[in-house]
Amino acid sequence: MSATDGGTYTLLIELPAAASIEVGALGEIDFEAGWYAYTGSAFGPGGFSRVVRHREIASGERAIRHWHVDYLLGDTDAAIDDVWTSPGEGRECGIARELSGDPIEDFGASDCGCSAHLVAAPDRHDHVEALDRLHHRRGMPLD
Repeated sequence: MSATDGGTYTLLIELPAAASIEVGALGEIDFEAGWYAYTGSAFGPGGFSRVVRHREIASGERAIRHWHVDYLLGDTDAAIDDVWTSPGEGRECGIARELSGDPIEDFGASDCGCSAHLVAAPDRHDHVEALDRLHHRRGMPLD
């Protein structure tokens, strides 16, 4: 799989300290320290290169925020721990609904009818177990 393939992805994000940040039109959101799973889709011309872009935001290599998750990744000490993918499939909403934890209301769901595409959990294992079950393939090696 290359970065230009498309499909559904979930970022496993660690936020080491609580943070209050302005998230675009959603306004200010208080995030507890812990683990977050963000599910998105990447069907545009660059496919999974969107994940590369998210990693650049998290590392400070890119400044422009386009999606809600960019604010979490770029304006806190959050780090992408792992990535799960389902190449060629549009499973974003279904996966987001199946993740256990506390949804961050409206986050990442401005273009669908879901309550949220970001889910918080206190423990990494809570997300890993669900992600292994929900995605067909774990990880995203990039060319």
